[in-house]
Amino acid sequence: MSAHKDLNKLTAAGVLISLGIIYGDIGTSPLYVFKAIIGDRVITKELIYGGLSCVFWTLTLQTTLKYVIITLKADNKGEGGIFSLYSLVKRKAKWLIVPAIIGGCALLADGIITPPITVSSAIEGLEILYPGLQTIPIVIGIITGLFIIQQFGTSLVGKAFGPIMFIWFSMMGVLGISYLMKSPDIIEAINPYYAYNLLVTYPEALAILGAVFLCTTGAEALYSDLGHCGRSNIRISWIYVKSCLLLNYLGQGVYLMRLQNELLDDRNPFYRMMPDWFLIVGIATATVAAVIASQALISGSFTLISEAVRLNIWPKVKINYPTEQKGQLYVPSMNWLLWVGCIVVVLYFKKSEHMEAAYGLSITIAMLMTTILLSTYLSKKKYPIYLIVLFLAVYISIEGVFFVGNMAKFFHGGWFTVLLGGILFSVMWAWYSARKIKNRFLKFVEIEQYYDIIKELSEDESVPKYASQLVYLTSANFPSEIESKIIYSILQKKPKRADVYWLVHVDVVDEPYRCEYKVEHLVEGKLIRIDFKLGFRIEQKISALFRKVVEDLVKNDEVDITSHYKSLNKHKIVGDFRFVVLEKTLSRANNLSFWDKLIMGYYFNLKKVSLSEEKGFGLDLSFVTLEKVPLMVTQTEKIDIVRIN
Repeated sequence: MSAHKDLNKLTAAGVLISLGIIYGDIGTSPLYVFKAIIGDRVITKELIYGGLSCVFWTLTLQTTLKYVIITLKADNKGEGGIFSLYSLVKRKAKWLIVPAIIGGCALLADGIITPPITVSSAIEGLEILYPGLQTIPIVIGIITGLFIIQQFGTSLVGKAFGPIMFIWFSMMGVLGISYLMKSPDIIEAINPYYAYNLLVTYPEALAILGAVFLCTTGAEALYSDLGHCGRSNIRISWIYVKSCLLLNYLGQGVYLMRLQNELLDDRNPFYRMMPDWFLIVGIATATVAAVIASQALISGSFTLISEAVRLNIWPKVKINYPTEQKGQLYVPSMNWLLWVGCIVVVLYFKKSEHMEAAYGLSITIAMLMTTILLSTYLSKKKYPIYLIVLFLAVYISIEGVFFVGNMAKFFHGGWFTVLLGGILFSVMWAWYSARKIKNRFLKFVEIEQYYDIIKELSEDESVPKYASQLVYLTSANFPSEIESKIIYSILQKKPKRADVYWLVHVDVVDEPYRCEYKVEHLVEGKLIRIDFKLGFRIEQKISALFRKVVEDLVKNDEVDITSHYKSLNKHKIVGDFRFVVLEKTLSRANNLSFWDKLIMGYYFNLKKVSLSEEKGFGLDLSFVTLEKVPLMVTQTEKIDIVRIN
């Protein structure tokens, strides 16, 4: 089925939606970029012109060329984002899971820093009107309110995002033009010589680069929201957004030229540009734009987690769908984790200027990981090798320099995002590695050799009936195989007689919204296998999907699910269904290495706080039996024991 919009369809509504969804983060960067570039340095022409030149070329090379022109080509059936990109290239090499996980964790860490810095930067404008105002309680109140409303869905307020962001960008553009007209020669600053001169001659060049990078921190969102907006709408809307951003940066440059040989202190050039009569309107608009930017990052974090769950690199967590709108989802556990993280950031760093040190490092890492995956994608698409090498050389160099620049801020707050990303990475890597370890000990047997005994067991009335329809979830990729543990469960661990045995296999495929199934009658009327092929963005409601398949089979007279109990059969009553879920446990006697034991221990602790297998697969819990089976069966030890009379 066609699950995505025409990527090349350009509409006015699509452009407006793009403004509201995509550009919140990158669009609020003028609130703090120049403030971070100047910092506590004396304002000079070299610093202003060099900063403007760096910003211009960063937005051009990093955001426009890499993301808008090149990366948007890498769509996965219309969807974008680092996990979509990984799904496109994962068959090229197993190690690509590493940059995918690192990039995903870096983006999640960024989602914890963005709301505090954008909202704080906006609210701190009130200090101009009310000196000494305590902004922290206001910031915490806004952020808390934002996380509370997530559970109700954001489709209603989301419709207003586009027009509001259009007003925001237009306001920034007009403010910039008003100053640009007073001193149009500031346009000279786009000359790359000024960027080169600043980076070569300024003693704190690396720290300045770390601040410059903040102008492109929302570039990943351009790619992540490809499926929501479409390639053409993003590319056209970016022309307007980039124009307004550059006009505002140039306007700030003109304002700062008046302050040469002074210190910026607590003066934010973004607000100081505004006429006094407009200030309260500007602060209100900036606050709303900051909330929209935060919303975009929160929604993006939910999408990332849901994809990670489907790709088996994050514990199964509850995912709600508060509205009918495609892509609208709510992850309660992630919502409150993000909220706690945001509040910690606000309370620890207090001011946006302190948060700037923590901001940027994680997103640099995410961009480097995207570069690695994207070069693999270009190779897969048979682009000339010299172009791929050129792409890698240019962007590894650019992002490598930005990374070093951001590392200069490590001890001033950068450590915070590295710590956050490290914790998230440990969770993803443990979950992924544990699955690999479990698969090592999965033993499969040929199912054909059990056809006769399963048929005989089904008809053996001396064995109490366990269920009319008995359903097992199997991880066997081929219909000819079955886990030995399932056979053990049916035949030996309390023999389970049923009228019909069902084997259900779920295959998560690379296409985001694929939803297909295939049925094989292994033993006519007794043993049936269903293979689901579900995209990594499809919710795995196995109970509902299974019910729909059974209804189709009944309608086509392929299966009879009427109860075989005589009293119920004559009234055509449908038989009962029971799912059996086999949960693997780690026995004390195992042959795992120290490292594997460590990973499995971490994994089982994560399982305690994650959704159970049955809930994760969306099974109706009233029809589920959980059976614990050992992960591995160790060979019987040789025991010397003597019998005495």
